Amino acid sequence: MDKRLEAGWFQRLVWAVVAVGSVGLLVWLPFLYVAIRRGRGSDWGAFIAFALYEVGSVSLANVPADKGNAALGLVAIATLGIAVWLLVGPLFDKPTPRTGAGRLPGDPWGAAQTPGNPYLR
Repeated sequence: MDKRLEAGWFQRLVWAVVAVGSVGLLVWLPFLYVAIRRGRGSDWGAFIAFALYEVGSVSLANVPADKGNAALGLVAIATLGIAVWLLVGPLFDKPTPRTGAGRLPGDPWGAAQTPGNPYLR
């Protein structure tokens, strides 16, 4: 299961804006997208963790006001910070660099050659 999920800066920033712009209510959505597209166990774990955070934070938000609200706010800020760091940084794979028509760096003959024995053409 070695699927890659490449994303440019625009897509990374849009997912981060979704997570923060919804005031944390949709913080699980980008991680669900990544888990479905890539299917790794760690991606599903991240999705489950953020979904459980969302269920817990929404249920705790309905508790009457007391001293615990400051701790809930700090947890929310820390969780959104971690989510933005993951979405902008290491979650998505960096695009594969290309140096010309179908060539990878360090490949002097190019990856666009036809397969097979070159002497039998």
